Amino acid sequence: MPATDSDSWGGLETLPGHPLIWILILSELVVFGAFLLGFSGARVKDPTGFAISQMQLDRVVGGINTMVLLTSGLCAVFATRAIRLGTVGHCRGWLLLTALLGLVFLGVKIVEYKAKIDAGISMETNSFFTLYFLITGFHALHVVMGLGILGIVALRPLAVNIETGVAFWHMIDLIWVLVFPVVYLVR
Repeated sequence: MPATDSDSWGGLETLPGHPLIWILILSELVVFGAFLLGFSGARVKDPTGFAISQMQLDRVVGGINTMVLLTSGLCAVFATRAIRLGTVGHCRGWLLLTALLGLVFLGVKIVEYKAKIDAGISMETNSFFTLYFLITGFHALHVVMGLGILGIVALRPLAVNIETGVAFWHMIDLIWVLVFPVVYLVR
């Protein structure tokens, strides 16, 4: 019996959006998981150095960025709901608000990076800051990609497109929810 489209994705077709986005999301979660495991392993090797360096991060700014991304994720949920109800204009409005909050996140991150650089802290300062800049910078790159994806799906607001773009955006939220405590809070 030949395979059909409904069973060719091994169950991924039951998730919202295009099944390929879930393969991408899973691979990105593995990459970030490896980064965070590496970060945690480096912390075990140098707990004092990591504790001292971590104290130079602004937890309030990191917390604000967490709230910004979580709020953007809520707006993305409303965009999905709007497209399912057939209200394209509302969907685009929610996507725009999602993207604006993504830009706020990036703006806060740039201010945070500038403060570190102005204080003489760079990727070369120590292993904590090498990993800090790599992990948070790679995440910021994903935010930029997510903004592009949101823009593309807003131009073609079909339910599957919106669900696909929103799934990617939720991955960005999820990753930050993991990065923030590991990098900013856990000692």
